[in-house]
Amino acid sequence: MTTTIPDLRGRSLLRETDLTAAEFLYLIDLGAQVRSQKRAGQRPNRLAGRSIALIFEKTSTRTRSAFEVAAHDEGGHVTYLGPGESQLGHKESVKDTARVLGRMFDGIEYRGSAQRAVETLAAYAGVPVWNGLTDDWHPTQMLADILTMRDHSVKPLTDVCYCYLGDGRNNTANSLLVTGSLLGMDVRICAPEDLQPAQSVQDLARSLSDTSGARVTVSSDVTAAVAGADFLYTDVWLSMGEPESQWDKRIDMLLPYQVNAKVMAATGNPGVKFMHCLPALHNRDTEIGQQIYARRGLTALEVADQVFESSASIVFDQAENRLHTIKATMLATIGGRP
Repeated sequence: MTTTIPDLRGRSLLRETDLTAAEFLYLIDLGAQVRSQKRAGQRPNRLAGRSIALIFEKTSTRTRSAFEVAAHDEGGHVTYLGPGESQLGHKESVKDTARVLGRMFDGIEYRGSAQRAVETLAAYAGVPVWNGLTDDWHPTQMLADILTMRDHSVKPLTDVCYCYLGDGRNNTANSLLVTGSLLGMDVRICAPEDLQPAQSVQDLARSLSDTSGARVTVSSDVTAAVAGADFLYTDVWLSMGEPESQWDKRIDMLLPYQVNAKVMAATGNPGVKFMHCLPALHNRDTEIGQQIYARRGLTALEVADQVFESSASIVFDQAENRLHTIKATMLATIGGRP
């Protein structure tokens, strides 16, 4: 547990580096606390009288559900503005929208493409703004992920090693690299050279590691990257809006990075766990899964069903922890310290 209670009231969370390591760990502790309270049936109503705007320019299952349930659990009210349901950036500038919503709501969540949009909202709204996902960063996912790792490891976080495999240039990979560097962990990104994190992201991670003592690795060598890992992590390969004409090229590049039984065994760690931020293409039970099977004869992409459905898989713990850590973030920033 952290020994101090940071005051995060009025603060936005736009990227992981908006938090110090101590503040990040405080939100993890608070997430665990509110999880225990929820499981015990406690409803403190610490967001009573609070109104929250949820702006979703990209559709969502976990992020929307987590924000809505978290607010309702604590007596708050949410207004959902889905794709095409606001004038944001179309008939009204993001700056103007921010100044309108900031006069009506106590907090604003944004999920969309442009990082500059969530940053503009935060600059002009006058209330806390939370990044539910942009093309660059995914900080609310990281809070859930680190809580999940802590739940499933007896090691101090600074001794924990995790390796992300797949498309290393997406928001999840960026955030995992920077988060592990912030917290002093052993963080590895394993991806084809053409899909490794941007140099600016790698430079940021290494700068953070100079202070935290993190061990940072970016590699294309699967065997070396996964050796000794406590957690293997991947993300869906076809999530960045690529046209179908590019699917085959991406699949060919990424197939060597599929998390399967062989890769799990290559860690040399019989207790290794599997993580995924979901949704996952691990079988043929989706429209895209059927398309991929018809096109390539593949029954899974980024993770084999054998791994996804195994006892090593903790993906649904991750999904649940989105709720608790998002609740913690809202309580800390607009609800006052509980």
